[in-house]
Amino acid sequence: MLVDLVNVTTDDGLRLDGALHAPPPDVPTSLGVDAVLCLHGTGSNFYASNMMASLVAAMRDRGAAALAANTRGHDGISTTSAPLGRRLQGAAYEIVDACRHDVAAWLAMLRNRGHKRLGLLGHSLGAVKALYAQAHQTDRDVAWIVAISPPRLSHAEFAAGSHGETFRRDYAQAEAMVREGRAEALMEIRYPLPYAVSAAGFLDKYGTDERYNVLGFVGRIACPLVITYGTAELPTSVAFRGMPEAFEEHARGRADRHVALVAGADHFYAGMYHELWARVEDGLRRLSILK
Repeated sequence: MLVDLVNVTTDDGLRLDGALHAPPPDVPTSLGVDAVLCLHGTGSNFYASNMMASLVAAMRDRGAAALAANTRGHDGISTTSAPLGRRLQGAAYEIVDACRHDVAAWLAMLRNRGHKRLGLLGHSLGAVKALYAQAHQTDRDVAWIVAISPPRLSHAEFAAGSHGETFRRDYAQAEAMVREGRAEALMEIRYPLPYAVSAAGFLDKYGTDERYNVLGFVGRIACPLVITYGTAELPTSVAFRGMPEAFEEHARGRADRHVALVAGADHFYAGMYHELWARVEDGLRRLSILK
């Protein structure tokens, strides 16, 4: 397997790393694209996900290059080069809107490598980023998007849910920290995802404006879209509960949307990578993308 370790510098000056997996030279692409940009979820990175590694291999076998790439939200806390020196990044400090710079830089790199038709594939927050970037900064070379288990980042849903009291308490703490001038200070949150995050990052991701609620911007995306969920993850959180039906409602009257369920799969599709790819492949076929 041919793999190039690659890096890009975003237009706001951050270096990101990834791995470009080339397909076998004698296999023509049947996925309707030359290359696919693959985006990890919260706190992950371009090399840690077994699920993503399986999908990369499947896409290579179909004749498409696959770029597993870091966004600035990789790992829990990370450092990266920037014009003013090294700075802290990672899931703890990211502002999700900045993913537009990351996605644009990686897509530009693929174009510079000669790839003309591009796919976008993301898991979890990576799926939200793929959708958000294309909705807010459309790249006309993106032929399709595969969004694997995108969560609904909805302040209203989290605040009203069964863990609403915990969420509201953490949110109030984050607001107080920002007022006190401690926006970059870390806090341990418990819901909707237990991890360390800056007060500013928590308010950004889960704000009352619901800036990253995919249901608010998925309708702006013009290219074909395949969305998957595992049935075992749906009851676990309001971030997933009811999402297949909500996407189906958004897709009503559109022939370029397909929602698929992987029976028994959890959020990470553990032990069910082949079933996940089968649902993705079937979705692309239904949208008349596969050759």
